[in-house]
Amino acid sequence: MFDLRYHVASLAAVFLALVIGILVGVGISDRGLVDKAQRGLLEERIAKLENDLGNARRRADDLAAQQRATQAFVTATYPELMADRLRGKSIALVFLGPIDTGVRAALQQALSDAGAQGWARTRALKLPLHVPEIDRTLAADPAFTRYVGDSRLPALGRALGEELAAGGETPLWTALAAQIVEERSGSPTKPADGVIVARSAGKQYDGTARFLQGFFKGLIAAPVPVVGVETVSANESAVAAFQRNGISSVDDVDQPIGRFALALLLTGAKAGHYGVKSTASDGVLPPLDTVKPSG
Repeated sequence: MFDLRYHVASLAAVFLALVIGILVGVGISDRGLVDKAQRGLLEERIAKLENDLGNARRRADDLAAQQRATQAFVTATYPELMADRLRGKSIALVFLGPIDTGVRAALQQALSDAGAQGWARTRALKLPLHVPEIDRTLAADPAFTRYVGDSRLPALGRALGEELAAGGETPLWTALAAQIVEERSGSPTKPADGVIVARSAGKQYDGTARFLQGFFKGLIAAPVPVVGVETVSANESAVAAFQRNGISSVDDVDQPIGRFALALLLTGAKAGHYGVKSTASDGVLPPLDTVKPSG
């Protein structure tokens, strides 16, 4: 898909070069430091920059129009585009922090519109972690002592991520429910066809940050799509964190085009970062020719 942001950046660069060229040219000319031939060359360069600026503006206007047309098309045809897109699929949802009811409502709408079976399970993590409490619980069970200590937080996060994505037996989630789970619903054992991650707590640091790095690795180790999401109006974007940890993202799940992008990613479309914000480096939608056939 096209990406307007890169062309706007190009426009800004051309404009800056034009301004610098004009200022330098005027300064040198005023000081009488150039002869007529040099002044003519300088004027030609400024004229070229002006032409480049006009071309960049026209490209930006054209791409803006294309983006508006794409959004309008998706909005107008949204029911047809989404129909049965996730038919029969069960999705796991994890909030990094308390459940955000607005985000959950948008995601529920997406699953309903796409004919999904529903949520395999939902988990909301208590963040930041209280590591001493976690360690005491782990140390009490010989099977879990290998996860005790700050240096083992990435390994603990990875193991929990793998359990969440895969389903089946979840001994760590069971043992640590009181320490790390703020809210939960659904079956811990049911296989999930995909995982959605939403960050409702702020940026994390120290041990919790290392735990989350491992947690993300555990999620993406599963053979199912993993997608990080947020709304257009999110107070603090998590897209950069998703990018650093190899997780695809959609930054506008409260919009029809964002819910469509999410459905495409959950059915195997090209991984990337999609939406309307400056961090959406891959445009507004995944390429449709990368979507796996349904059924």
